[in-house]
Amino acid sequence: MIDIHCHILPGVDDGARTLEDSIEMAKAAAEQGIHTIVATPHHRNNQFDNYREDILMRVDELNRILEEENIEVNILPGQETRIYGDLAEGLSAKEILPVNLDTPYILVELPTSTVPKYTNKLLYDLQVEGYTPIIVHPERNSELLSKPDKLYELVKSGVLTQVTAASLVGKFGKKIQNFSHEIIQANLTHFIASDAHNVRSRGFAMQEALEDMKEKYGIDIIYAFQDNAYKVLEGETIVGDIPEKITRKKFLGIF
Repeated sequence: MIDIHCHILPGVDDGARTLEDSIEMAKAAAEQGIHTIVATPHHRNNQFDNYREDILMRVDELNRILEEENIEVNILPGQETRIYGDLAEGLSAKEILPVNLDTPYILVELPTSTVPKYTNKLLYDLQVEGYTPIIVHPERNSELLSKPDKLYELVKSGVLTQVTAASLVGKFGKKIQNFSHEIIQANLTHFIASDAHNVRSRGFAMQEALEDMKEKYGIDIIYAFQDNAYKVLEGETIVGDIPEKITRKKFLGIF
């Protein structure tokens, strides 16, 4: 299994604090059947900055240590960049790191509560430049939760999304869990990833989520998400099912 979103690099953000934490996380990932992890430290989120060259160096170092520890998990470089107006310039300046270094895929994080007004245009401009944005954990954005048509418009325009395994199994609450499944049912996501930060409060939950999805939707969707993760690492084109709008029943005129 491939995990395209994980905070496993030690001491760079709110994920693994120490090398020992990173090793613990790698062991936990291997137990879940994860053999490849894209390390995605936070960047430009007003708390942490992690630049391309620093990430590449730290990934090499962690891979060396995991090999010494005989842990069969391979770490690949990535970055979780908070959306900002000059993101395209950051790519040109080699500040922003695509998934697995030289693919067209970039992980983009929205603020927790809002979708900036420039989001649609910026993500469209990135696509014109040959990049494919992947919005991470859209299910945890409160504006998208209350106005899911905004997510539909983004996906319809060619943006991809990634839902978090822990969201699917209720670890962020019932509302986010329900929205996660609405997103899947409406063909508005293309990946399931862990967004793991540690092995305690923010673990992988990948096996649990995949088993739940298999029960609800069948095995084919599992294969599709896993195939998409492989294609991201190889820089291959991903074509999802036709997105649909999320429809919710009204109760006394209120959603």
